[in-house]
Amino acid sequence: MPNLGTKKRGKEIGYNSGNLFIWHACVDCGKERWVMLDNGKARRNRCHTCANKGMRSPQWKGGRSTTSYGYIIVWLSPSDFFYPMASKRGYVLEHRLIVAKALGRCLWPWELVHHKGAKYPHGSIENKQDNRYPENLQLVMEGQHKQITALEKEIEQLQKRVVILEAEIVLLRQVDGSRV
Repeated sequence: MPNLGTKKRGKEIGYNSGNLFIWHACVDCGKERWVMLDNGKARRNRCHTCANKGMRSPQWKGGRSTTSYGYIIVWLSPSDFFYPMASKRGYVLEHRLIVAKALGRCLWPWELVHHKGAKYPHGSIENKQDNRYPENLQLVMEGQHKQITALEKEIEQLQKRVVILEAEIVLLRQVDGSRV
């Protein structure tokens, strides 16, 4: 391996270019590689991997994205107070972040944020992205969340059953001729 700062022509190191290259280390990760010189300076200070991370990426869209399940995720800087809640890639579910900021502390992994379905139907993408606290978000423990979800499903099924039974009552009254 050459020493840092060693300069060679591209043809000497296997490139088809006659340009001058320098053995240079990435400013972020320290990975060493050949970098083309431009006016006596290394053209790129970061390796390809580091140059395409986070905000430096040409694909950067402001740090907000949507998961395959329809939830909004937000990128956090490692210096952010709520960064311990983030995934390895630095993203946190927006609804968890909103509740954590309202409480002024990071949430524990066993603390879940439940979408109440106050404005939109349960399970809909609109409800998953309705992150108003406390109108539509509720902090619960894992066991409570399962109970709440089961009860909500039961209520939904009973409401559908009530509609069907009311329709049957209307039909029966019409057949009997006994309208009330």
